[in-house]
Amino acid sequence: MTGGSDFLQLDGSRVRRGERTTWLAARLRAAIADGTLPLGARLPATRVLAVELGFSRGTVSEAYRRLADEGLIEARAGAGSTVAARPGGPPPAAAGRAGSSRAITTPTGSPVETGGGPGGPSVIDLAAGLPDLASFPRAAWLRAERSVLATASARQLGYGPPQGVPELREQLAAWLGRSRGVVAAPDRIVVTSGVSGALSLLAQVLRDRGVDAVALEDPGAEGNRTVLGQWLPRLPPVAVDEHGLDTAALARSGAGAVLVTPAHQYPTGVVLSPARRRSLLAWAASRDGLVIEDDYDAEYRYDRAPVRAVQPLSPQTVAYTASVSKTLAPGLRLGWLVPPDHLREPLVRLRWASDLGSPVLPQLTLARLLAEGVLERHLRAMRARHRARRDAVVAALRRWLPDCPVLGVAAGLHVLVLLPTGQDDAEIAGRARAHGVLVRPLSRHRVAPGRPGLVVNYAGHHPERLDAAVGVLARVIDRSRRRPAGPRIAVRRPPPP
Repeated sequence: MTGGSDFLQLDGSRVRRGERTTWLAARLRAAIADGTLPLGARLPATRVLAVELGFSRGTVSEAYRRLADEGLIEARAGAGSTVAARPGGPPPAAAGRAGSSRAITTPTGSPVETGGGPGGPSVIDLAAGLPDLASFPRAAWLRAERSVLATASARQLGYGPPQGVPELREQLAAWLGRSRGVVAAPDRIVVTSGVSGALSLLAQVLRDRGVDAVALEDPGAEGNRTVLGQWLPRLPPVAVDEHGLDTAALARSGAGAVLVTPAHQYPTGVVLSPARRRSLLAWAASRDGLVIEDDYDAEYRYDRAPVRAVQPLSPQTVAYTASVSKTLAPGLRLGWLVPPDHLREPLVRLRWASDLGSPVLPQLTLARLLAEGVLERHLRAMRARHRARRDAVVAALRRWLPDCPVLGVAAGLHVLVLLPTGQDDAEIAGRARAHGVLVRPLSRHRVAPGRPGLVVNYAGHHPERLDAAVGVLARVIDRSRRRPAGPRIAVRRPPPP
């Protein structure tokens, strides 16, 4: 065993046995980040590199797997492992400080490299609300797409119905019924460009019907507020507590519709309680209002039984929407909307006038994956993987930030870390970014002032990367605590125009 390789001049002879995987993954990650390994570069076969380094083949395979989990490399049959993407570049504030990063250890005591390469520290992005995209079922999707292309008729390759192809709507009706209890005949479903596309359609139809205000959860998803704000003049905020949306405050808002995330509220993670569900539907019935149900993160649950959708309780007052953005990939731009009957026709007309509908081939491909049970099997595998990462980020938070409460642990792809009252979460997020960790401050999702916090998305990262990132956050927060407090001015963030 030589302990050295011509590839990247790697020399693992002095690396302790228990730290070899982490060391090799860090060296390869740094080489990808600084361009030493450009896009498309082929990595040595695991067997070859293992022999050259004097490592076990399992050690090299695990290092490759970690990089594949991060989306940096991909393995293809017959082609080996190649570089697929580069990690995010260093933020401007971090430029020129390549040698200033401090070592962080995992719970087992192994060092984790969070920076220090020639190109500066690679960014650990805990701000993007994405599933583990490295696990996208490429082979299954390719097989289904090839089958669709081999069997699609000339009619199917023409302009598709703006409501969505019948094959997909039939499969969605069955899938939504058995997985979420949604009441949805195929002719009631409208295929959309994700949840954002559904919200845009609904906002325009509601506006044309004289509804000028849609109430939103506060805190709530900033992106939803931005989309609806393009079409509606008023988006009154309604507070969220440990039971979900405050329906008494909703009744005082003057809104004609409300957008809720009842199964896993974003970003707090709370579930809308049964009493609040009844109160919400009573509100809608009393004033001919509309409940827009964004079934956010409903597929990912770890410590609780499935939470049924609200829509089955009142299909004529609830517009149900969801997508494959968290189950497969947001790049597919495929979602669906199940509106009350009186809204379906104007929604379909608007979809036709907007863009004639979603592309046909991806719809037919998804229909086949649903028919063959591929999506359900994929979800089972993703739940297991995401649960392991949830466990890792919770363990890291308990280790590094034991005094900070953590919410939203039982389900979803993110957790909410509450900070001590008086701290500036936007400032902390900015300082974390300067150290190579991206997180979203809770204040970005608030209209009314409230307790500071950080939204931490964990699904796309290996446990040791998560531990390293939380270690950085802990140092930043600790330094913020020790800084002398200056005068603070509370600023109310106005809603977008």
